[in-house]
Amino acid sequence: MVVSEHAPTGVDELFQTLAAYLPADRIATIREAYDFAARCHEGQLRLSGEPYIVHPIAVTQLVAELHMDVATIRAALLHDVVEDCDIKVEEIARRFSPDVARLVEGATKIDHIPVQASDTGNRTSTIDAETLRKMFVAMAEDVRVVIIKIADRLHNMRTLEYLSPARQQGIARETMDIYAPLAARLGIYQMKWELEDHAFRYLEPEDYTRISDMVASRRTEREQFVTRIEEELHASLSEAGITAEVMGRVKHLYSIKEKMQRYAQDNRTFDQIHDLIALRILVNNVSECYAALGVVHQTWRPLPGGFDDYIANPKESSYQSIHTNVLGPDARSFEVQIRTHAMHEIAEYGVAAHWQYKTEPGKRDHQYEERMAWLRHLIEWQQEASGTEDFLESVKTDVFREQVFVYTPRGEVRVLPSGSTPIDFAFRIHTDLGYQCVGARVNSRLVPLTTKLQNGDIVEIMRGRGDKGPSRDWLIPGLSFLGSSHSQQKIRQWFRRSERGENIARGRDLLERERKRLGLADLPTGLATQMGYDDIDDMLAAIGYGDVSLQALATRLAEHAPPAPPTVAPEITHKIRQDTAGVRVLGEAGLHVLIARCCTPLPGDTIIGYVTRSRGVTVHRRDCRNVVRSNEAERLVECDWGPSGDLYSAAVSVHAWERVGLLRDISTLVAAEDVNMVGVRTQEHDDRTTTVHVTLETQGRAQVSSLMTRLEALRGIIAVTRAEV
Repeated sequence: MVVSEHAPTGVDELFQTLAAYLPADRIATIREAYDFAARCHEGQLRLSGEPYIVHPIAVTQLVAELHMDVATIRAALLHDVVEDCDIKVEEIARRFSPDVARLVEGATKIDHIPVQASDTGNRTSTIDAETLRKMFVAMAEDVRVVIIKIADRLHNMRTLEYLSPARQQGIARETMDIYAPLAARLGIYQMKWELEDHAFRYLEPEDYTRISDMVASRRTEREQFVTRIEEELHASLSEAGITAEVMGRVKHLYSIKEKMQRYAQDNRTFDQIHDLIALRILVNNVSECYAALGVVHQTWRPLPGGFDDYIANPKESSYQSIHTNVLGPDARSFEVQIRTHAMHEIAEYGVAAHWQYKTEPGKRDHQYEERMAWLRHLIEWQQEASGTEDFLESVKTDVFREQVFVYTPRGEVRVLPSGSTPIDFAFRIHTDLGYQCVGARVNSRLVPLTTKLQNGDIVEIMRGRGDKGPSRDWLIPGLSFLGSSHSQQKIRQWFRRSERGENIARGRDLLERERKRLGLADLPTGLATQMGYDDIDDMLAAIGYGDVSLQALATRLAEHAPPAPPTVAPEITHKIRQDTAGVRVLGEAGLHVLIARCCTPLPGDTIIGYVTRSRGVTVHRRDCRNVVRSNEAERLVECDWGPSGDLYSAAVSVHAWERVGLLRDISTLVAAEDVNMVGVRTQEHDDRTTTVHVTLETQGRAQVSSLMTRLEALRGIIAVTRAEV
């Protein structure tokens, strides 16, 4: 259907797409919406110089490719008229329908989010959380609103080159963090893949270009190989009496980049990515899926560890398919995906498939309701979250991450974020069970509570007696007790309900320990205000029940320690390598620098330089305890940490009760953290305690802090502090 002789770009293609699945009378109502949108946007231009109406047309084309219903198509054409053309929602309802007006209003509300300034420097800002909140509320009311917004974002990503680099980075980051995972969660994988590739282009342009060139350089060879294996497989399936559609494709650029990163850990190269190429087999029913799998494995040898059955265990987005990796001709490996035509429709369209053939407005689609059950859970968790940051973290860990499917002893399936532990499983069953969890059996074997659950595990929780409640250690990230932010929120709620006095005392102990660990003489002035609390007791209570992580506390303490000029102090005998320029002096790398032994600064510490008379610049922590006696401020120079892959010396003192195996446990834990221990010295005391002084080669303060947290969890440890090298 041709709309006009001088129609804007994309109009003819749009109506051809619509004509392929909608009757003529319904297309006529869409024509009315197009005419109205064109009049409203007349005279408006995009930054590219094109007429603005090109954008609503492109968004509607994306929605039409999902075969969405007429109301969604009309709303996509009109999604910007309320915001950009001063058209009232009431007029949309009067001209078209209340259903269309609700969709347009929902899309407009997501855009109208008050921007709040953030001084945290964290890209997961309040506005991100508010965007997500509004999206999920809109989805709970009508998921079609979010489908329109995803299509809107995809077309904006296609034309992102017309924006400034700063805006490109910001929009690309939001796309990678929110929109692409959301499209995947809704099962709209064709949009998810393209969103990721566009975001990848702007976030990591060098890697994007490199991978694009590698893929393009062998396109002809790859196309010939795909044609060869397509023909070979089709012949084998026909011989077995299976009618199937076979098609080949190359993986998307961002997925190739992720695979290259995983393969690099095993010292494997781009040429060894076995599922860079994928064959897809579409058959008529489930039994033919498994019959086709047998034909594939008879034709080519399956690779160990390369099989996933998402038909028996569907993803939460309802994605179903069999995946198998095989070794094909010329010893080249590739992936084969097997699914029915109906499964393929779900894989391509996701929740959008719910509306494709919906003719009875009041009829319930139970399969769709099951598919969206995760959204109901999310809305419940949103009400429990203490703030926008908690909600954002819950979404990113519990919704946008890969899932594992585990079973109760009765055979009931529970879906958890990848990396979840038995404690997370207990909280998913019931909050009280999580609070009283003292142990777990996985597949009938007793396991530590830090065990990462795998697909197919059968988990049995051991309940403690009484009302002891959860351990505060569960909230320490370095100990890896939890993999779900939902569990973290439940545990924090428990401690909030505990005695305030107990939390304050616990928080004071933790704060004092961090102060000593960082070598601070006094606490920074105004620390409670800096941490976002009205008074010191509120801050201490928050630390006590785990709302303030020890890592955040340590970072704030180091940043706000009072700076002062350092004195001349003994220096360590090794210096930072000049070729990597670990320290920059006044912004310049390559100068002769030495690390002061008195405070042994590490990357992540705030540092300052002191100009010596004969040995260059000595680098100290700004909070070095020796600075208080110095009156030579003119020798002070600004320093910071430049990019470096060097290792730095750090000393840690472990004060513990004497026991057999203490030194063995310390060395084993240090090795497990991938830290090199270059020296160890023990010091015994009269009170049956001992101090183990350990010298380490580390990558910086973050690694040392994580290691110290793990050491504190060992049996019999009294205190762990940083010391002189």
